[in-house]
Amino acid sequence: MSWKKDEDGDELGALMSIDKSAVLQEARIFNESPIRPRQCRLLLAKLMYLLQRGDTLTTTEATELFFSITKLFQNKDMSLRQMVYYAIKELSEISQDVIMVTSSLMKDMQPKSDDMYRAKAIRALCKITDVSMLPGIERFIKAAIVDKNQAISSSALVSSYHLYGRARDIIRRWSSEVQEVLSGKNSSSGMFSFGSSNSSPSSNGIEQYHALGMLYILKQNDRMAVAKIVQNFGSSSRGGWEIKNPLAHILLIRYAMKVMSNDPSLFNTLCSMLEEWVRYRSEMVSLEAARAICSFDSAPQKLVSSAVSALQSFLTSPKAAVRFGAIRTLDSLALKNPKAVQPTNMDMETLVSDPCRPIATLAITALLKTGNESSVDRLMKVMQGFLTEITDEFRTIVADAVRNLCVKFPQKHSIFLTFLSGALRDEGGFQFKKSIVEAIIGLAKTVPECRETALGHLCEFIEDCEFSRLSVHILHFLGVEGPTTTMPSIYIRHIYNRVVLENPQVRAAAVLALAKFGSAPQSDGKLRSSIQVLLKRCLDDRDDEVRDRAVWALRFIPDEPKRARYMRDDSTYSMQALESRLVDYLADSTNNFKTPVSISSVPKVSREQEIKQKSQKSESTGTPLLSSNSNSTSLNTGISDISSPSTFNQSFNNSTNEEVLSELRAIEEFESFGEPLVSSTHSVGLTEPETEYTVSLYKHIYSKHIVFQFRCTNTLNENKLEQIYVDMTCNDELVEDSLVPISVVPIDELLYNEPKSSFVAFERVNSVDDDPNVEFNVVVGDFDCELKFKVFECDPATGEKLDPEDTGFEEEYSLESFDLVESDYILASYIPNWKSVWETLGGSEEKEANESNEAFRFPSYSDLQSLLDNVAQILGMYPASETDLVTKNKVAHQAVFMGMFMGKIQIIVRARMTFAEGSGATLDLCIRSEDSAVRELVMSLIA
Repeated sequence: MSWKKDEDGDELGALMSIDKSAVLQEARIFNESPIRPRQCRLLLAKLMYLLQRGDTLTTTEATELFFSITKLFQNKDMSLRQMVYYAIKELSEISQDVIMVTSSLMKDMQPKSDDMYRAKAIRALCKITDVSMLPGIERFIKAAIVDKNQAISSSALVSSYHLYGRARDIIRRWSSEVQEVLSGKNSSSGMFSFGSSNSSPSSNGIEQYHALGMLYILKQNDRMAVAKIVQNFGSSSRGGWEIKNPLAHILLIRYAMKVMSNDPSLFNTLCSMLEEWVRYRSEMVSLEAARAICSFDSAPQKLVSSAVSALQSFLTSPKAAVRFGAIRTLDSLALKNPKAVQPTNMDMETLVSDPCRPIATLAITALLKTGNESSVDRLMKVMQGFLTEITDEFRTIVADAVRNLCVKFPQKHSIFLTFLSGALRDEGGFQFKKSIVEAIIGLAKTVPECRETALGHLCEFIEDCEFSRLSVHILHFLGVEGPTTTMPSIYIRHIYNRVVLENPQVRAAAVLALAKFGSAPQSDGKLRSSIQVLLKRCLDDRDDEVRDRAVWALRFIPDEPKRARYMRDDSTYSMQALESRLVDYLADSTNNFKTPVSISSVPKVSREQEIKQKSQKSESTGTPLLSSNSNSTSLNTGISDISSPSTFNQSFNNSTNEEVLSELRAIEEFESFGEPLVSSTHSVGLTEPETEYTVSLYKHIYSKHIVFQFRCTNTLNENKLEQIYVDMTCNDELVEDSLVPISVVPIDELLYNEPKSSFVAFERVNSVDDDPNVEFNVVVGDFDCELKFKVFECDPATGEKLDPEDTGFEEEYSLESFDLVESDYILASYIPNWKSVWETLGGSEEKEANESNEAFRFPSYSDLQSLLDNVAQILGMYPASETDLVTKNKVAHQAVFMGMFMGKIQIIVRARMTFAEGSGATLDLCIRSEDSAVRELVMSLIA
């Protein structure tokens, strides 16, 4: 082909070096007569480039330019008119009196004007118009919305979308026109005119995409209306296939997902719609429907299989974008449901050699998640040369996938270590190297057999590591794991090299690692003395942090009690609870700092557990809790069955909700109670989440009182509630004698979606007159609750009452009953040096052991993890590191839990579990505590 030289090429290239003052001088050509369209168009392009580049115009300059540009309306050149509309929109934000051009724009948007001008005039007019003037042009915009010309209709809808934030009441009146566009009633046999009236290609339905988005904005606060939109336009039986535009279908799918989340009753109906969309003729619609299905955790297996089949067909698509979308969705699904993705493994293996490297990367990571043990060797060989061909972003994804595979197949540790150590020697950024290091550390923790080999690879890496943060991380791991190896002295040389060669940050970490080697219980005298010599050399370091750590280590290494307390104890306080306690101490005006702050009831956690809880997502296990069943039988005399233990609605979370506690502390009536000894770490739901009023319960145990906190939320924006409180009724006469109601704190006012708390306080009294120790009086029982309040009708937008003289009407709302159980009196807390505490409580020849033992049998359990999860939820105590997961041995496991009864008496529970096919699971529970009554109380949670 022969190409004609662009006549404007040199001039357009000059845009890169234009000057604002020169452009303003050239603007005089706008006032010339006759108008020269080509020169004006080029000057407008320069002006728009200046604004996009970030140059600023003063108000005076912008105003003069604006009115000069409006003179160009006299010319009928189509390209020039397009630039004029664009310039008006850009200058309207900084110019004055832009409203003067309204008459010209209104003339262009009239139905009798050229269709090409109407669409752009509508956009410009809606950009500059004032809200007070909107009623004057409302009829024109409404007519444009239902216009048969697709460009005009879309322009009006998009402009309405942008106007909605400024004039909601006016825009809401246009819902019937918007719905007419969505239903396709404004089109004429699927034809529209674009540009000149002579051209009439088939419509692609883009106006339906804009109409659907606009209609959702108008109805988004009405759940029923949104559900009706999805049902009316999503089902083929109701004309849902009248929506032609694929983008509109994608919006509809996303709205359907929201409806399914908010209204479980429509789940099955919308699932059938999703199944239809998966088979839709458009690839993007089918891909979006499959992605939506795979993102749902509770999707039926049949529906997931349908989505996976559709994605499998997309893996062979000639379009790279379609292949990428399909493999990315399968990769995400493989993380939570690998069995569903396994049928596509053959197709995914063909993508490993795909020329698009992101697709190949995702194919490999998906195969790593779904492959079996026999395919590991083949995949690792493929990845050896693959890492050098992709970017760091995708190399990090591969490293994370390998790390997960290490946990899945620990017996292949030698292959994984070879691959990971080779990847460490390759070039790469921080995130990639961090992922590799984390994978090696995780493998060393999971598989003890490869720990020393992994430590060796890490020692080699820090000899030439360019990232100080990684060196510090590795040195800390060496300090923790190195002293427990068979030959700890071989790692000291690598650590001391960092003291000599690295920057102050790494040198300080190396000194601390050396101190841990010297403080280890198994360190012999010769090794400890050698480490002291090395630490003394660090006293002359030029950095004060390094010197301070060396002095600290030399002070404590010779003294065994101090080594155990200050160097081997890795426990720390729960930071949220500690901060809350310190804030309360500073805010206490009556104290005046005369007494020291008490942190005895602040829970402690191990450092490893703290990191683990920060990294993992709070997800409920969904495993059925322990309950009485006919299959549970005694092993022999003295061995009990499970009866009706207490349960928790959610998995354990260490940190108490600080917002909830702040509301509790704001109640002056409770100040005399002192500090709560135990507070709920999670809420108990007393209503369904989709009801009009939701209530969740928190329990706070004091030395002589119990406070129930009911956190209420009003989900109806047309109602305002006042004088809200909870009426509690105890179903046990014995509990009524031990709990005396003393206070009810109502909520004065509850607006839409602004949760607040009501409180009910009880005083605990001892029913036994000769036992004055009320603090250890454990009261348990079940309670019925009823929410009582006054209802007023209000304006949904402002929350104000519609009638100021309205007295409202009283209403009662039944809540679910709840139990006050023994575990509510136990503070889940990490006990420092719990192993030595366990041995101390175990007694000796001279001292009787403070322990209780009992065994249980559960024939109905099919694996140990389910039993472990249920025991952990029932006890509600703090799990020792790495004992709350069954990772290796599937037939035997031991877990340790710890806590403080009423924040004072230490409790440690050891749970030994075994499993055998055909006979179920057995549980051997050993509880150690100084108080026998506390041991019996904990045992009663299970027995």
